[in-house]
Amino acid sequence: MPQVYQPPDIRKISQQGQRLFEALDPALREQHRGQFVANEVDSGDYFIGETAMAANQMARAKHPGKVFFLGRIGYPTAYTFKGRR
Repeated sequence: MPQVYQPPDIRKISQQGQRLFEALDPALREQHRGQFVANEVDSGDYFIGETAMAANQMARAKHPGKVFFLGRIGYPTAYTFKGRR
């Protein structure tokens, strides 16, 4: 029987990733403020990097094919967008 592609549930990853990030953030702020963290929500693993790309590459090396929640330690969001309206 052929396998059917099942896309990841982005809402689930977002909600669980946010909860995991909020739990980790206070403990990591002292040493890693401003660095990026990629969370793999099914295992609870997290990967810290100087850049979003570095954190994502470490996460993909251990969990290929997964989707990760990205956060920035000490900040409410990983990125902000500024510009004219």
